[in-house]
Amino acid sequence: MEEDEGAFAEYAAGALARLRRVAYLLCQDWHRADDLTQTALTRLYVHWRRANAADNLDAYVGAILLNAYLSEQRTSWWKRTHVRSEPEELLPPVAEDESRVEDVLDLRAALRTLAPRRRAVVVLRYYCDYSVEQTAQMLGCSTGTVKSQTSRALDQLRDVLGSAASGELGVPGAQEAQGASRNSQALQFPQTSSVPGRTQ
Repeated sequence: MEEDEGAFAEYAAGALARLRRVAYLLCQDWHRADDLTQTALTRLYVHWRRANAADNLDAYVGAILLNAYLSEQRTSWWKRTHVRSEPEELLPPVAEDESRVEDVLDLRAALRTLAPRRRAVVVLRYYCDYSVEQTAQMLGCSTGTVKSQTSRALDQLRDVLGSAASGELGVPGAQEAQGASRNSQALQFPQTSSVPGRTQ
């Protein structure tokens, strides 16, 4: 039992920052991200022995986090929460080009416009770096659904980012036609650890 407790504590400490960042990208609010992370780790603790025997523990806890987020979206209380302004924790280092910071801010504002499942697809595919097949497995849907949701989400992001270039989003730094291509890369700002592909 003590060995299980120690293994869980070690894993949770190492995964906390990454889970929190993924949770933030999903829900766009740090208070909710903290709650989602705590929920995921609590559920992981309850099922620790089974989880620890999984082929990919990161994918296992990622699925728990994703399910917690999607379940929350089906309730009404989250609609009353306030989305906080841009957190410093996810900003690129100050030494980087200023346009890089602006791209990240633009993309976060654009992500907020996506429906929950579309946002989840984008986060899984372009932040967590899951394949189409892995994303489908995480979401419990077909690969065709993932492809169509990805295409629609990216189209929507391009439209929103194009609006930002005209000042309609109210966020600084949008850069005309090249904004969409730069912002698609901005989602992949530094992570505390990678999320490897899920295997059966």
